[in-house]
Amino acid sequence: MAADDRPQIYLITPPDFEPEPFADRLSAVLDAVEVACIRLALASKDEAQIGRAADAVRQAAHERDIAVVIETHLKLVERHGLDGIHLTDGARSVRTARKELGADAIVGAYCGTTRHEGMNAGEAGADYVSFGPVGESVLGSGVRADRDLFAWWSEMIEVPVVAEGALTAALVEEFAPVTDFFAFGEEIWREEDAAKALRALIAPLG
Repeated sequence: MAADDRPQIYLITPPDFEPEPFADRLSAVLDAVEVACIRLALASKDEAQIGRAADAVRQAAHERDIAVVIETHLKLVERHGLDGIHLTDGARSVRTARKELGADAIVGAYCGTTRHEGMNAGEAGADYVSFGPVGESVLGSGVRADRDLFAWWSEMIEVPVVAEGALTAALVEEFAPVTDFFAFGEEIWREEDAAKALRALIAPLG
């Protein structure tokens, strides 16, 4: 696959981690594979814990000129020097986030498996939309974002699209021609050597 056509890599943090050890793991991955963006996606509601994690991830990422977005927590973007927000409610909060953060911030929106929601998010000013899960998952409704959705999107819509959720090397190969980014999270962090796991998953990209 030509370098210009190759999807970029986007990482999603685990839902819970100790900042310093994870920063070391993350740095090892970032030094092994070219990454475009990192999403801080913590389950915690503890502001101090999220803040420590944000600072650790930001430092590792910004040392390598990699953008960091945080899931949901709009007020923490500027406080912790992050690059933007990843919204999980489709198009609903995009305009508010854009107004709050300004034109230069990254605003992304997860839109599940819904083309209409993705179009609304793009029209509202999202810099990217993500669809998923792409792979088989027992979580959520079990409905998958299929290749036809991505193929239609990549042909008709200019807003970049992210494929995420239960990715495998076979799915990376299948979806590579129709997505702009692959987002990997638990697929690599559950493995002892996350960098090795990521390289195996993206091997079909060449």
